[in-house]
Amino acid sequence: MRVHVVGNVCVDTTFRLDRFPRPGETLNASEHADGLGGKGANQAVAAARTGADVRFWTAIGNDAAGAWIREQLRRDLDTSHLTMLPKESDRSTIMVDARSENLIVTGASCATAFDPLAESGFAASIERGDIVVMQGNLHPNATTACLRAAHGAGAMTIFNPSPLATGTTPHLSDVSLVIANAGEAAQLTGTGDPDAAVRELIRRGAGTAIVTLGALGCLVADGEGRIERIMAPKVAVTDTSGAGDVFCGCLAGCLAAGMDLAAAARIAVRAAAISVGRAGTLGSCPDRQEMKTLMETTEAETA
Repeated sequence: MRVHVVGNVCVDTTFRLDRFPRPGETLNASEHADGLGGKGANQAVAAARTGADVRFWTAIGNDAAGAWIREQLRRDLDTSHLTMLPKESDRSTIMVDARSENLIVTGASCATAFDPLAESGFAASIERGDIVVMQGNLHPNATTACLRAAHGAGAMTIFNPSPLATGTTPHLSDVSLVIANAGEAAQLTGTGDPDAAVRELIRRGAGTAIVTLGALGCLVADGEGRIERIMAPKVAVTDTSGAGDVFCGCLAGCLAAGMDLAAAARIAVRAAAISVGRAGTLGSCPDRQEMKTLMETTEAETA
């Protein structure tokens, strides 16, 4: 069983400040750093670090940043499936304040132009039983088409609809599992009650659904709407950026290892808790040994 992650990759520049600037205001950051990021890359690396066989389908620009991105990805992933476009590589600016809250702005010209079905071997590589993971960074039409193709090929499809495209409601009929945070779930369903929202996501077509709740863990709902609440461990928070991607990627990797959804979610919650205790997006993701330990200890506790 292989995990295919289809999404974006970018150069992240993170600024740490005491507070966010007001409109028109300039602030000096206490520190700043460049790193590899993008929801697709974050989730692909997190899945790979669980030991899963991962293929990452993404687009980079034909510039120095694209070459740098390729070299960084080689640390965890096979980079032979990257598509190079005649554009500048995508970039994100991340601001993190003293409360560890974050604001993110992304320039996503490669992601929005990328058509995985037309510009890569993605469709031909899917086999029945594979897992396909997508987010909201690609053009909505490309995302819908990829999910439909993967579902039709017999793959399990995981959709993390973040960021939500303005004015677009994602189709969930080809989605085996939808993963949304509480804010996204409220936008998608029109209800601020996470329990009601997770059931509504299933009513709208998803096979199963998870609503993540940050420090409160997550809600897992099966196809019948039965809900299991999984609590997160209490940790000191340094930076929340990337934690949702660690959750999604770790969960996909655990499912590929044959775990059931609730068991995979318990491990993913703990991996995300490790992530928020560290600075950075991809840099905060647990390494392979930490993932291995999490998987072994969590399974032992529930055996």
